[in-house]
Amino acid sequence: MSRDISTYRPLISIVTINYNQVEPTLEFLGSLKCSNYTNFEIIVVDNDSEVNPTEIIHESYPDVRVLVNDDNLGFAGGNNSGIKIAKGEYILLINNDTEITETLFEKLLEPFENEMVGAVSPKILFFHNPDTIQYAGFNPIHPITGRTTAVGGLEKDLGQYNYLAETHGAHGCTMMISRRVIENVGLMPELYFLYYEEWDWSEQIKKAGYKIMCQGNAIVYHKESMSTGKNTPLKTYYHTRNRILFMRRNSDKKNLLLFYAFFCFITLPKNTGVFLLKRYFGHLKSLWKGVWWNLTHHKTMSA
Repeated sequence: MSRDISTYRPLISIVTINYNQVEPTLEFLGSLKCSNYTNFEIIVVDNDSEVNPTEIIHESYPDVRVLVNDDNLGFAGGNNSGIKIAKGEYILLINNDTEITETLFEKLLEPFENEMVGAVSPKILFFHNPDTIQYAGFNPIHPITGRTTAVGGLEKDLGQYNYLAETHGAHGCTMMISRRVIENVGLMPELYFLYYEEWDWSEQIKKAGYKIMCQGNAIVYHKESMSTGKNTPLKTYYHTRNRILFMRRNSDKKNLLLFYAFFCFITLPKNTGVFLLKRYFGHLKSLWKGVWWNLTHHKTMSA
């Protein structure tokens, strides 16, 4: 049965991951003070940083729960470890390099009045370019390329997406999900480690019959750069590895064959040539390492 969120104030568990970035984490925690909503707990999951941040965090925020993992569990594993100790009826997974707005929690809760809503993400704007949209929903993953684009990506924010709309995928930067849905669908798939895990989770949520929504009336500011200059060999590896893995797990046989053809005859030769011409040998190695992982893990399909 649906509930009126305006009168029912459920506990929200805020889960954010820290990995060698205690200053951004402290800035994020500071931004929570602006919230109009007060019934929440905060869980900082540290993914085996070089310096344990617990003491530093507790100096300013003694009520924050800090969970220190013995290993770097990646994005999915880190979030899952936080979910496991969370007490809230709703879980908000949010990057530590964000700043919230005062009505964020209320606005994200509103769609859950419909019991068929499984996850909700806000409109995400660039912190350093606050008039520019990073995300106002996702277009579907292309069945042949295995890639997607964000609705409104890099558009000026003129209020054109200030409404609630069903979307194809929640954004890993900020997403709220109910405990009931997690119990039905399961935790975020840890097989990915980095990248595509929120897409796979979104697919599992939709397959269970739930809707994924983008709440354009809720805003988060993300400190990620608008440029694409942050590519690293690690990113190349996981993007390659997990793009293939996602398609293996979520495509029918026909589309999977088409994806393999596109990847083998277009993506792989093109990227190999670009990396060779630019002498990006670390990226070249990571590209082929990501392909090789899938060739040697053909039965490793469980989360």
